[in-house]
Amino acid sequence: MSPPRGKAINDASKLSGPEKAAVVLLALGEEHSVIWEALDDEEIKEVSQAMASLGTVSAKVVEDLLVEFVSGMSSTGAIMGSFEQTQRLLNSFLPPEKVDSLMEEIRGPAGRTMWDKLANVNEAVLANYLKNEYPQTVAVVLSKIKSEHAARVLAALPEDFALECVTRMLRMEPVQREILDKIEQTLRTEFMSNLARTSKRDSHEMMADIFNNFDRQTEGRFIAALEERNRESAERIRALMFVFEDLNKLDPGGVQTLLRAVEKDQLALALKGASDSLREMFFSNMSERASKIMREDMESMGPVRLRDVDAAQMAMVQVAKDLAAKGEIMLAGSGGDDELIY
Repeated sequence: MSPPRGKAINDASKLSGPEKAAVVLLALGEEHSVIWEALDDEEIKEVSQAMASLGTVSAKVVEDLLVEFVSGMSSTGAIMGSFEQTQRLLNSFLPPEKVDSLMEEIRGPAGRTMWDKLANVNEAVLANYLKNEYPQTVAVVLSKIKSEHAARVLAALPEDFALECVTRMLRMEPVQREILDKIEQTLRTEFMSNLARTSKRDSHEMMADIFNNFDRQTEGRFIAALEERNRESAERIRALMFVFEDLNKLDPGGVQTLLRAVEKDQLALALKGASDSLREMFFSNMSERASKIMREDMESMGPVRLRDVDAAQMAMVQVAKDLAAKGEIMLAGSGGDDELIY
């Protein structure tokens, strides 16, 4: 094993593949040690040797390699693997039945049984599948899921077909175990597997979420660097990001719900770095007295650190996303006022 280099590495292009991998893994740290489990013995040996002999790597080289890593993820997604690769890896050390069970959990919405999983499927998606099944089959499925979900699915089905399903449900007798097993198996193989394939998350959406969690300075650096390498990906990520200024698109009810959920000192800090229009939008949704107190609190703060403002704004955006996920507010995206952003 070669001794550590005495001179700092300042040029990423001079690093070999294993050395680049070593730098990225060092930057990710111990919390992401699970990545090592995906490497074979030879790869672990090669990267370990490169890591041990790296010496000092400049901050610029680390940043360049992370941007290269991000660019690869956002432009192709190839680095993230696939269901098939995961299944092959699991098959190498787990019994086949265990692998099948795990992959079913990974592919389908969360839940222990098939009926738990269906409860997490959007009613319009489920209705679109069920409208092509026999009314008796649909009746069985609807009788096995929660009544409020069944009601939404029925409302989304064509009316005549829905009434036929209701009629079958009214006359339905206990279903034989074999028939129920057959329906579950069909749902698992035909519906859930197709649902998983069509709902795999776009790599740009994933990167937009990651970029949303950068502080303003880091986000600017990465976006600028990514634009030089892959302008199209950078623009797609920027369009998908939900940032603090996008709270301007909330309706008055949404603003008031958000105001109730956010701590006042956090709000004051976040608004210190907001645009005039966003600041006024929040003030206009407060009582005159609350608005006056908030303005006074902001004035009394004096100068504040940019990173503290960024942290407060990111926390507010996360609260808004959590409220949207619960259906308590609607966040309008670039695709239109009715689009929900999570």
